[in-house]
Amino acid sequence: MDGGASYNPRTVEEVFRDFKGRRAGMIKALTTDVEEFYQQCDPEKENLCLYGFPSEQWEVNLPAEEVPPELPEPALGINFARDGMQEKDWLSLVAVHSDAWLLSVSFYFGSRFGFDKADRKRLFSMINDLPTIFEVVTGTAKKQVKEKSSVSNHSSNRTKSNSKRGSESQGKYSKAMQAKDEDDEGLDEEDEEDHGETLCGACGENYASDEFWICCDICEKWFHGKCVKITPARAEHIKQYKCPSCSNKRARP
Repeated sequence: MDGGASYNPRTVEEVFRDFKGRRAGMIKALTTDVEEFYQQCDPEKENLCLYGFPSEQWEVNLPAEEVPPELPEPALGINFARDGMQEKDWLSLVAVHSDAWLLSVSFYFGSRFGFDKADRKRLFSMINDLPTIFEVVTGTAKKQVKEKSSVSNHSSNRTKSNSKRGSESQGKYSKAMQAKDEDDEGLDEEDEEDHGETLCGACGENYASDEFWICCDICEKWFHGKCVKITPARAEHIKQYKCPSCSNKRARP
């Protein structure tokens, strides 16, 4: 565990990049890698922490030995509560503490390198534009898609996002969530409004019309195909898609 000790971002942009990397790693632990994360958080082990790194990787490990530590430490002993509550509630609790840790690390860097009031405000504004880990994990960060067709339809609709619409509509309207009439600008605006806030259940990033997305038929969360390793060609042959988190769910004592 390096905890980022050898990496010291010094500008607002660098601190925000650090924040995004650590956040992506922790979201991965609590979503796509949730089964592995669950197994590593053995209540029989000592106090464990969930660390996120700027490289978008995560790690469950013991807290730093040095006092005070190089960086603020994440919540201690997350493994002890694992079997004492519902898994989704436990993951939500870890997510909340992870959000608090990310903020503390970012503003630690801000204080250490002398960010002034304007810098701190800008940093928080950049951070606040992203959904929290808790919002991503619980699915509250996006509007749930109410009318959902089969995965094959999702695939065909999104692959059409590369088709041209005309100079005025190109780059302005969302094009991949549902098939539309090219001349129906009113529906295009409604689609942008409906899906502009849609977030990937794995990485937490916003919907982008030029990328392939797939929806889980169980939890109804949307994912970048690349985040869950599903290609458009493969999606055509999936009758019911289950995301990694839903696929790994099993009865636990």
